[in-house]
Amino acid sequence: MTDTFAYGVDLGWASQLEHLGYTWIDENGSPADPFRACRDMGANAVRLRIFVDQKEDFWQKTETVRCMLGFCDMYRVLEAARRVKALDMDLMLDFHYSDHFADPEIQDIPAAWKDDDDMRLTERVRGHTREVLLLFRENDIEPRWVQVGNEINFGMMWPKGHLKTAPKQLVRFLNAGYDAVKEVFPDCLVITHMAAVHNEDWCVPFLDNFFENHGKTDIIGFSYYPYWAQQQIDTESMSAEETVHTLAECMKKTALAGWLARYEKRYDRPVMIVEIGGDDRQEDDTYRLLLSSAEAVRELPGGRGLGIFYWEPDAVRTVLPDAYPLGAARQTDDHTLQYTKVLTAYKACQSGTK
Repeated sequence: MTDTFAYGVDLGWASQLEHLGYTWIDENGSPADPFRACRDMGANAVRLRIFVDQKEDFWQKTETVRCMLGFCDMYRVLEAARRVKALDMDLMLDFHYSDHFADPEIQDIPAAWKDDDDMRLTERVRGHTREVLLLFRENDIEPRWVQVGNEINFGMMWPKGHLKTAPKQLVRFLNAGYDAVKEVFPDCLVITHMAAVHNEDWCVPFLDNFFENHGKTDIIGFSYYPYWAQQQIDTESMSAEETVHTLAECMKKTALAGWLARYEKRYDRPVMIVEIGGDDRQEDDTYRLLLSSAEAVRELPGGRGLGIFYWEPDAVRTVLPDAYPLGAARQTDDHTLQYTKVLTAYKACQSGTK
């Protein structure tokens, strides 16, 4: 790529949506490939997630929430990665170390690993990471980045790798993944991924423990979702003026730059936003969010902000069983999707226009 800064998209749902009969059209109404369309709007990188042993393509997360997982076993991810390579886009692989989504609420041990002791689980992490990456190497596809764990603020593979109860073992798990990446792809950059960049109470305890116990990583990655942050803020104890100010800070370029700069300085690692998204019904607001956030990351001193990835712009709430609201597409008929203008923020950032 001519631009080393990553303007990325996570397209983990695209293949499954295609399988379900969905197609995409461009702004003129002509058929469009969902990967190529992102590139044409300014993206230069794609992020794809990997589950350990995905039995189903939908997951009943709770009694009332059913999630589309995407085609995220290593063989189907390899097929998607071939599309990324054909478009000359960079690739990020995101290891969840679970059979389904791992996030701050759920970090389930893969079913086949649940009876393993700590030593065996460490080897499982190493072996799974190595197996997937060897498959990619054998097929001449080299990721530029690999995430070892997904939104692991409170640990991974609970309870064996929980931050509070097993802080040192957690780091051993993560270092096993790091070592496996470097064994197969020595030049690949490893990312350690936190949710909620704005919430230092969620991020600092993990990162302090990680580095105090000799954790290995090349980049610290964060999720940034003002939509969710606004819902989580306790505004009942605030005045009206304080509430408006607090919510506005979640949207400001200067606020994001400040959070990232503090992490970069404290831990001496470059930073990325590896997940971002805004309300799919607020196209203009989400465009401005992506533009200002990309500028904030890119303008960090010393080039220490390395990129930004929009999470699942290929979808819209109306086609998802859990009505996930932060895509960047619209539904034009029963099985046709069209990207909104949101991703054109990437071209605007690259050209310096608004």
